Amino acid sequence: MSEPTLHHLDCPGSTGQHRLAWWQWGAAQAAHVIVCVHGLMRQGRDFDVLARALVAGAGAQGMGVRVVCPDVVGRGQSAWLQDPMGYQYPIYVADMLTLLARLHALAPIAALDWVGTSMGGIIGMLVAGMPGLPLPVAPGRMVLNDVGPTIEWLAIQRIQQYVGKGPERVDSVEAAAAYLRALSTGFGPISDADWLVLTRPMLQALPEGGWRLCSDPAIAAPLAGVTAEALAQGDAILWQAYEQIKAQVLLLRGADSDLLAPATARRMGQCGPRARLIEFAGVGHAPMLIADDQVRAVTDFLLLAADARP
Repeated sequence: MSEPTLHHLDCPGSTGQHRLAWWQWGAAQAAHVIVCVHGLMRQGRDFDVLARALVAGAGAQGMGVRVVCPDVVGRGQSAWLQDPMGYQYPIYVADMLTLLARLHALAPIAALDWVGTSMGGIIGMLVAGMPGLPLPVAPGRMVLNDVGPTIEWLAIQRIQQYVGKGPERVDSVEAAAAYLRALSTGFGPISDADWLVLTRPMLQALPEGGWRLCSDPAIAAPLAGVTAEALAQGDAILWQAYEQIKAQVLLLRGADSDLLAPATARRMGQCGPRARLIEFAGVGHAPMLIADDQVRAVTDFLLLAADARP
């Protein structure tokens, strides 16, 4: 399958239902499901390269796999919330539980894995580390991409400077790619051609011509009020969740990351699921999982000896 199929479902919310979109790759009935969740201002098509590799790798082993890449609410093809303060982790986690229930109803899930970049990794830690959630099956393997329970305050300050402040309109995909690239130097060395591919799903055509970013600028509202003290309180909750994760965990880190500190990565290897760490030189926050070595790290972890699960 060279292209994914787009699906939607309605999720409950405090101000009424909202529509969640997800992109699906591979065998629709496969019992092995890999959920890939993007970062704060991105969307599910970021995982196209990885999803193709996972489907091909599973097929080469004679196995089927269903790779599911949601657009978190407010991004991509998903709806925008009426209440901007809904753009927080309780809604994100609830939406993922609704999505997993739908996927399980469509075709029973026997093995569940998670790949989460930045925000997507935090959602994954909460899904896997909070006892009593109505999961069809507990995650068996998790890839946390440049994120951990402790988020560096300087990174939050950097993100606060640009989230929700993008241009209302751009004249071309190339102009949008240049704007996004300037914000995303931490992604590492990426070719101009690859940047265009990564940019197109981030845009929505305007009736009068030109393009706009398809993420809701109001995503910035909850983030704007985050303080160092509030961040520290959130870190404590995330460490508690992380230490309760039963899955095998692979931690990816950009060697120049300003969000995931080396000390946090070391601690993640010493407690809870004892994550195995792989670092990528010349990359900050966050690896885009399109470079060959990054893709190989994830596919090897998720597909090799895929039947040897806890």
